[in-house]
Amino acid sequence: MSKRRIVIMGAAGRDFHNFNTMYRGNADVEVVAFTATQIPDIDGRKYPAELAGDLYPDGIPILAEEDLWGLLDRGGIDEVVFSYSDVSNQYVMEKAQMVSSRGAHFSLPGGAPTMIESSKPVVSICAVRTGCGKSQTTRRAAELLVAAGKRVVAIRHPMPYGDLVKQKVQRFASLDDLVKHHCTIEEIEEYEPHIVHGVIVYAGVDYEAILREAEKEADVILWDGGNNDLPFYKPDVAIVVVDPHRAGHELLYYPGLTNLLMADVVVINKIDSAGQEGIDQVRENIRCHNPTAKVIEAASPISVEGFEQIRGKRVLVVEDGPTLTHGGMKFGAGVVAARKFGAAEIIDPRPFLVGELAKTFELYPEIGHILPAMGYGKQQIRDLEATIAKVDCDLVIVGTPIDLRRIVKIEQPALRVGYDLQEIGQPTLKGVLEEFFVER
Repeated sequence: MSKRRIVIMGAAGRDFHNFNTMYRGNADVEVVAFTATQIPDIDGRKYPAELAGDLYPDGIPILAEEDLWGLLDRGGIDEVVFSYSDVSNQYVMEKAQMVSSRGAHFSLPGGAPTMIESSKPVVSICAVRTGCGKSQTTRRAAELLVAAGKRVVAIRHPMPYGDLVKQKVQRFASLDDLVKHHCTIEEIEEYEPHIVHGVIVYAGVDYEAILREAEKEADVILWDGGNNDLPFYKPDVAIVVVDPHRAGHELLYYPGLTNLLMADVVVINKIDSAGQEGIDQVRENIRCHNPTAKVIEAASPISVEGFEQIRGKRVLVVEDGPTLTHGGMKFGAGVVAARKFGAAEIIDPRPFLVGELAKTFELYPEIGHILPAMGYGKQQIRDLEATIAKVDCDLVIVGTPIDLRRIVKIEQPALRVGYDLQEIGQPTLKGVLEEFFVER
């Protein structure tokens, strides 16, 4: 029998994991190529032979997604496997029909074949959309587990934007490790908050190898999800965050609805800033689609040291990049702070955009008048710094998960917004986690 020829559609993360867990070492399958989207400068490279295994001595090419259609038109592709996240259900079905019209099968991998089992208990934190508040929920879960005397290791969803062989297994125990591994802004935003609270972080490309290393120093594995993707490990407790600012999105985005349906615990975040109608809609959708899930209501109150400086000022707001781009949010903590503390005006950065920042707004015009802290590579960081420098404003408000001022030179006065998860009423994360460990 001839091998089944497959193309994996991805964005440098889930696609590699699906290959590693389902196809690496499978002699009945030939993965012809990966395709890439969402993240700049991924295509044109190869998934290296050192990671791809003996069946791929030359590695596997990574093409731009737009090259897929020509590849299919030339024939010889049996199946296209969709392997990235936080896209609408409509978007997925459009891709499916474009593939089907060219004669190939279109598939969505199931959770079980790609969820690796751990010898240690796994608590997963996922979401229904990018920007729901996974980061502060994960920090809160880590804090509670450490306080309970557990050795916690956080394993972060992949962001392999550099040398994939060197990134096979990465361990971050100190801020120096962020420099050692040449981390991007996006990586630092996710790793640093854990590190400064004494929690070791693992990440990389080969999540079987990563897990086995993490298990050596953990009582509990904390899966720190990315976008609205499914966990890479089989969770013992699946916690999923929803956002009433985007009520209804929990049913409309892939694979966010899958997360909601699988959840043991659903956290309705941001109820301090969302409207009652949105909160009620999310509650009802949870009740209809996962009535057995425990529902925790929470706020993400902001804090700004020197907040009194904001009143009456013309401000530039810089927010987390992925939240504004494929997350589709129109605002974040920085905008909330600007409005709460009386900024006179939020300055539109679009007239001042430099280089790759201009390309970002071309791809995501709905971002509007907020500046995303894009930093997938050195050039983007330079362009971000140059853009901020050009903006005519009195003050920069930084709403990113880390202190951007430490990475990017900001010439104007700048204030950073902080935010943490605050459960309201019962049940709480503490109670949920205590119950699990008592039962276990």
